[in-house]
Amino acid sequence: MKDIQVFLIGYVNSSSIKKALDSLNSIDNRINEIIILDIPDALLQLGMTFENAKVKCINLIDNDLGLTLNHYIHLLSCEYVMFLYSYDYLNTNVIKDKLTLNDEKVVMTYDITINNKVIQRPFLTKTSFLQKKPLSLRHHAPFKESVLPSWLLKVNELYIISSRSKLVNQTFIDKTSSNLQKFNFIEKYQQKSEKWKVSPSIAIIIANYNMANYVGIAINSCILQSSLPEQIIVVDDGSNDHSLEIIKEFKNAPGFRFLTKDNGGKARALNAALPYVETEFVMELDADDWLDPDACYTIRRCLENLKEDVAVLYGNLRAWKQNGEENVRYKGVRKGRSILNRNDFLSYVFPLGPRIYRTSTLKDNNGFPLIGFEDGRMYEDVSVLNDLIKTHRLLYKDMTVYNVREHPLSITKRNHSNWSDFLKYLD
Repeated sequence: MKDIQVFLIGYVNSSSIKKALDSLNSIDNRINEIIILDIPDALLQLGMTFENAKVKCINLIDNDLGLTLNHYIHLLSCEYVMFLYSYDYLNTNVIKDKLTLNDEKVVMTYDITINNKVIQRPFLTKTSFLQKKPLSLRHHAPFKESVLPSWLLKVNELYIISSRSKLVNQTFIDKTSSNLQKFNFIEKYQQKSEKWKVSPSIAIIIANYNMANYVGIAINSCILQSSLPEQIIVVDDGSNDHSLEIIKEFKNAPGFRFLTKDNGGKARALNAALPYVETEFVMELDADDWLDPDACYTIRRCLENLKEDVAVLYGNLRAWKQNGEENVRYKGVRKGRSILNRNDFLSYVFPLGPRIYRTSTLKDNNGFPLIGFEDGRMYEDVSVLNDLIKTHRLLYKDMTVYNVREHPLSITKRNHSNWSDFLKYLD
């Protein structure tokens, strides 16, 4: 009975591929086909071949793991899909276990542990369920490794069964800094959602201009919060790419609103969102950045009992480097520091973030000021903080829940305006 389709995902060397294929021999009588996704060209150039006619090597469609899997899964008629990752191979226990799911369960998972953190990975899934509930696309997930875990987050816990025995082993555990940071991020998907409203209330505002490759990731990171924000407001600032098409995909998400306007710069776009903010606090999220799944929960805890003279809460930034379309590499954490006066503020290594504003104070300031420098299109964050620090405090908390993406299309990369020239416009 050929009822299982196998996908090998993210395998990077011949020995791990061979180990995985050899282990699958134990269930060969049930395997319909084995697809190795995105095998490195170097392995094929070295002449790596596969004797088993069931094995196929497939390139990713548009470098998109989710899109590629959805495409092939949609064509399947077999009952189950099995996923193995990077250095996985089947344990001999698989022979003893019945690889089936009853009518009530749609996903079987297994655990992988790195540095005392445990992640549930989808292992065996009903094909019919995957066809109804497709995986996240590239413009929804910050990196390939998060595609399946973020999908699992959306599956009702009642439909998931965790394997009671160790079905999968690893030939190697990747403990590079980038992989560990990705692992830590993914582990946060498993935090239980808070179904009730939690004080204080938070809105997230996003100004987008031609960030079609990234804005969906930013929005989706707001939707996949363990403690949901009350509002997500996105303003498209006259984009001429396919940003609007991406943004509209989220129109039915709880608390979501999107606005469009002619291009006028980020400050004007954020000001367009501000009248719609109804929450106690509002956080600014750049369209090319994203939040940890526990960001709102962590921020709410920091906002509890906040003194009335604090206008802005901020913390640390986790920095990533975008390497082409396919890979994002961890660079490090930019630790914030306390700002006690204006001299501290002007000597700060910007950007200061994440920035969570007290809504009433921001509105009293008439939002983000439009100064003469670059027609108000640059350093809007510094301009508004410069206003607020005159009468209020900026409060630093040692939290790291905001991810900054460095890439060639970012404004700071394209615009080399002189900082000293900008300072002349600050009063």
